[in-house]
Amino acid sequence: MLQVGIVGLPNVGKSTLFTALTKKQVDCANFPFCTIEPNVGTVKVPDARIDNLSSISGSLKVIPTAIEFVDIAGLVKGAHKGEGLGNKFLATIREVDMIAHVVRNFTEGEVTHVDGSVDAIRDVEVIELELIMADLASVEKRLNSIERKAEATKDKALVAEVAVLKKWQMVLTQGKLASVVELTPEERVTVNTMRLLTDKKVLYIVNVDEKDAKDPNWSSPLGPDRIAIPISVKIEAEIASLEEEDALMFMEELGLADSGLNVVIKTAYTMLDLITYFTSGVQETRAWTVRKGSTAPQAAGVIHTDFEKGFIRAETISYNDYVEFNGEAGARDNGKFRVEGKTYVVEDGDVMHFRFAT
Repeated sequence: MLQVGIVGLPNVGKSTLFTALTKKQVDCANFPFCTIEPNVGTVKVPDARIDNLSSISGSLKVIPTAIEFVDIAGLVKGAHKGEGLGNKFLATIREVDMIAHVVRNFTEGEVTHVDGSVDAIRDVEVIELELIMADLASVEKRLNSIERKAEATKDKALVAEVAVLKKWQMVLTQGKLASVVELTPEERVTVNTMRLLTDKKVLYIVNVDEKDAKDPNWSSPLGPDRIAIPISVKIEAEIASLEEEDALMFMEELGLADSGLNVVIKTAYTMLDLITYFTSGVQETRAWTVRKGSTAPQAAGVIHTDFEKGFIRAETISYNDYVEFNGEAGARDNGKFRVEGKTYVVEDGDVMHFRFAT
């Protein structure tokens, strides 16, 4: 399952956000390092389509797709040197697929800021610098290990790896994120074990005051180059504590079309270049996650590796056709039932049934 790591300075609302996301209680005390072990919670991806398909198929069970969120302890200046338990948590960040960086921009309440004042840009730069320094240390350690051997042996794989590492070293030394370096698929293969912190996609979650959360014209304090969304973690915690009907009424009163948490989950899902396909029948309707651009055999392999190895064909109906014609039989009668082969690229919303050889 894909993981999103929630990072940020202490007392910016990370653990409260995590609790609201997962409804899993963690310590949210008003002091640094209250999160000692990374907390992990599985969150379903909101998608109304799965309920519609289940209703049409009369399914006994509904299984949505999900993303795992990891709440990582607050980082501070010097984390790359081990300050504030930093090294331990930087290692945890390396293992996630993308980062959700929570930034404080609220002034209400009495929550202490670790630096004594609210400054979103400064806080982002503190975290980014720690990640950059940690990455630079990793890159230089690897270069020291292989550069001489690459020169001596002319080994193609090592020479290619050194070339990419030097590109990263140059930008990291300049205080830039590794993600600014555009790598080809071939170059990525040469460094696929590095898992740099600053080469991951980042969604900035700006924890704002209630009035800003409801402002349709909200402007990010982080500038246009960072993907940022505003949410009031305080409001989201209240919404998460309510039953569904009460939560919808509460959001309506606040003028919110959707919860900030749903926006976070959907945005993370999109940023990871993920799409959903479905299987649907009487026993269950289930959503499956695949990378955009996946072929039918690759999609089948998400269910079971044997499905990919023995793939014969995929019987496919688009979600809209499935709904419009009230299920498989209606779609088939109206010429919307397709048989796709090994080269078919799965579309978001496809309803699929795989045939495979055992």
